[in-house]
Amino acid sequence: MGAFLISSPALMAALLCTISSVWLLSDVVGAQHAGITRHYKFNIRLKNVTRLCNTKTILTVNGKFPGPRIIAREGDRVEVKVVNLVPNNVSLHWHGVRQLQSGWADGPAYITQCPIQTGQTYVYKFNITGQRGTLFWHAHISWLRATLYGPIIILPKRKVPYPFAKPYKEVPILLGEWFNADTEAIINQSLTTGAGPNVSDAYTLNGLPGPLYNICSPNETFNLKVKPGKTYLLRLINAALNDELFFRISNHSLTVVEADAIYVKPFQTETLLIAPGQTTNVLLKTNLNTPNSSFLMAARPYFTGRGTFDNSTVAGILQYDNGNPSPKTLPVPILPPINATSFVANFSSKFRSLANSQFPANVPQTVQKQFFFTVGLGTQPCPKNQTCQGPTNTTKFAATMNNVSFILPTTALLQSYFSRRPNGVFTTNFPTTPFIKFNYTGTPPNNTMVMNGTKAVVLNFNTTVEVVLQGTSILGAESHPLHLHGYNFFVVGQGSGNFDPNKDPAKYNLVDPVERNTVGVPSGGWVAIRFQADNPGVWFMHCHFEVHLSWGLKMVWVVLDGKLPNQKLPPPPSDLPTC
Repeated sequence: MGAFLISSPALMAALLCTISSVWLLSDVVGAQHAGITRHYKFNIRLKNVTRLCNTKTILTVNGKFPGPRIIAREGDRVEVKVVNLVPNNVSLHWHGVRQLQSGWADGPAYITQCPIQTGQTYVYKFNITGQRGTLFWHAHISWLRATLYGPIIILPKRKVPYPFAKPYKEVPILLGEWFNADTEAIINQSLTTGAGPNVSDAYTLNGLPGPLYNICSPNETFNLKVKPGKTYLLRLINAALNDELFFRISNHSLTVVEADAIYVKPFQTETLLIAPGQTTNVLLKTNLNTPNSSFLMAARPYFTGRGTFDNSTVAGILQYDNGNPSPKTLPVPILPPINATSFVANFSSKFRSLANSQFPANVPQTVQKQFFFTVGLGTQPCPKNQTCQGPTNTTKFAATMNNVSFILPTTALLQSYFSRRPNGVFTTNFPTTPFIKFNYTGTPPNNTMVMNGTKAVVLNFNTTVEVVLQGTSILGAESHPLHLHGYNFFVVGQGSGNFDPNKDPAKYNLVDPVERNTVGVPSGGWVAIRFQADNPGVWFMHCHFEVHLSWGLKMVWVVLDGKLPNQKLPPPPSDLPTC
C-alpha cells in the first residue's frame, strides 16, 4: 500500500493528540511500575549530646541521634547527598541493600570507595530491588557508626499488601551503644596496646539508655504509647557496635514476620535475639483489658567469649493510654542467661522463608564453588621494644578468616579492580580452606599467630557458592555475626561443634531456608550459607562486631562481569571521592 497524505489540519491535530496520549499513558504506567526517585540530604555535623549525666560531642546526620529515616518503596530509586562537615573522613553504608550494579554506592571505606573528606560531598545512588521490610544505614569507617546510624524503611509497592494483617502503627526500635568516652580514642588505644577495647557505658533504645543506669537515665527513656487491642509493627534494628542482644517486652508475646528485609514464616516468641547488623520485624498485639498500665521493654547482651563486655540492661516503656510513665515500680522482663547458647540455637532454627509463589526461595540446589572458612581470634607479635596488653605481654589480639587477618588498603579495592590495577593493592589468593587443620572447637593449637594480607576470592558471574563458616575456640569460643555486602544468602544449615562434610550436608534445608544478609556463626559451631554471584563488583564480608572488624576478621569477594550489559559493573560516578 502506498503512502497517503493527511490534508486536514484538524485531522492532523487529532492524530497528534492521540499519539501524545498513548505516549503519556505509557509513561504513567511505566512510572507506576518503576517507582520514583527519593532524594535525601545528609549533612554530617558535630553536636553536643548528653546521656548518663555526661555531655560529649558526637557525629550526627542533620543534628539527629539516631539519624533520620530513609523511607522508600520496593522499586524506588534512592539518592542521598552526603556533605561532610566534620574533621573525620566519613563513608556511609546502606546495610542490606542489594546494590545491583551500584557497587560504587555500597560505602565501606577503602573497599568500594575512598572516604568523603572534610568539606567534600558524594551522592549515593541505588535502587531498591526485590526487598521490602527494614534495613539500616551506618557509617563504615573506623568506629564512627557508634553514633552515625538510622533506619531504612522499605514499604511494599503501592497496592501490594503485607503478607500479614496491616498493623495499626509502625515503630522503628533501634538498639545501640553509648560510650562516655570518644570511640575513636578507644579503638586507637586498643590497636596501639594490643588489648581489648574499653566497653560501652550503656545500651540504648532509640538513642536513650533508659531507667536502669544512673540518676540521670530515668529522664532518658524511650516511651512507646499504645492503645489496647491494636497490632503494632516493631521494626527492630541492632545497631550496637559489639554485642548481640536479647529483647523482650513484659507480659507480651511477639510474632516474627520479617528478617533482613525478607518476609519469613510467622512464628511467636516472647524473647528475641538480634545480632549487630540484623533487623527483625515483629507484630505486637496489645492486650485488650490493660488500660492505665505500663510495661518495660528491655535488652541485654548474649556473650560467651572470654573478654570483658557491657553487662547492663537497656529499658524502655510500653505505655497504654493514660498509663503511668514512671518506670520505678515496673518489673524488668526476664531474659535468658548471658551465655544461653542453647536458646540462641533454638531461636535461630525457627526462621524460615515464606517460599511461596509470590515470595519464592530461590535456593541454589547445586553448588559450583565450595569454601570452608574458619572465623575467630588469634594473635600477632608485639612490635619490637614494646610491651603489649594482648593475651600475653608479647602479643596483640587479632581476628581472622582462615587465619588471614585482613589489612585495609589505602586505595579503594573497587577502583583498583575496575582500573585493572590490583598489583600492590590486593591479591586474589585468599585461601579456600584453612592452611592448617585442627580441632576447631576443641583444644586450640599451640601456635595462635595469624597471617596478614589484603586477599580476595574471585568468582565468575552467576557462580553458585556455598560457604561453611566454622567458629573456632582460639582465645575463647564466641558467636560472630557475619555480614555479606551486595548479596542476600540462604542459611541452609547450622550446628554445634566441628562441621562434618560427610554427614552434615545431608541435613541441609534446601526448601525454605531463611534468606539474610547477616548471620550469627554459632559459638562453638558452624553455619552453611549459599548464594548466587549475580552482582558484579567487589564485595566485603566481615564480622559485624566492630572490634573484630578492626582486628581483621574480614575478606572480599571479586565477582567478575557477565556477558550482557545488565551483568556488568558500570563506570564510577564523576563525584566518587578520591583518597
